[in-house]
Amino acid sequence: MRTLQVHFSNRQQPDQPLAPGVQRIVRDASGQVRLGDDSVGPLLLARFCTDERGVWLQVASGRRGIHVNGRPVRRMALLRAGDSVYADGVEMLLRGECEPVAQPPAAGGEEGEDLRVLLRGVGGRHHGRCYTLDQPRTIGRDSAVDMVIDDPVFPEQQARFERHGERVLLRDLGSPEGCRVNGVAVRHCWLQGGDQVVFDGNQRFVLEVPLDAQSARFPVVGDADGMEEGEPAADVPPPPARRWPWLLLSALLLGGALSALLLFGAR
Repeated sequence: MRTLQVHFSNRQQPDQPLAPGVQRIVRDASGQVRLGDDSVGPLLLARFCTDERGVWLQVASGRRGIHVNGRPVRRMALLRAGDSVYADGVEMLLRGECEPVAQPPAAGGEEGEDLRVLLRGVGGRHHGRCYTLDQPRTIGRDSAVDMVIDDPVFPEQQARFERHGERVLLRDLGSPEGCRVNGVAVRHCWLQGGDQVVFDGNQRFVLEVPLDAQSARFPVVGDADGMEEGEPAADVPPPPARRWPWLLLSALLLGGALSALLLFGAR
């Protein structure tokens, strides 16, 4: 799992990493929202629950006013890098890793027949729609682009998604403010599977790639026992043989014996 940090947009608190385990979102006596400890004093609002599967937001019982990307959450929500969590009016942005590009390659990109690499809209006007990257895709206000954002504050051409071999480039087309990738402000950026790209605060897209390609980009790292990258895993004992056929046979034999006993016993 990638390392995530909690960034307070009002900058009242320093950035804090999301460590494995549970971290509480609390409001203290002064009204300040922060990440707290296990003390009883501050009012509990929600919890970040982090493990090897990902990050969940768990809302405290009876609490209201907790939102993720502008949508209310009453119980739990699965989070990803780039999501915005609002608690009592305070925005906490989950920042992840990204790969900005100072000098992007020549404009253009490649076309291909691989329809498995795509952009999925997860927020804003294109929520629920998918766009394959078998060709370059442009987002903007212009009606001629691939992903139209009909908003007067949006540039006519904001950015373009391009395939360069096995990689996907996000190319800024001269927008005033760029965009955010996994919560980090960028202009040009190499994207990886699972990266979340946010334009203008609420136009959200996630890059999806085939599982085999995504695994190749994220090599296995050492576990808690200190196994180094590239080191072969220890021998794993084979799984135990299935026992249910023997149990079934035993049940049939037992049933036959009982039937015989009842039959001959009655005579």
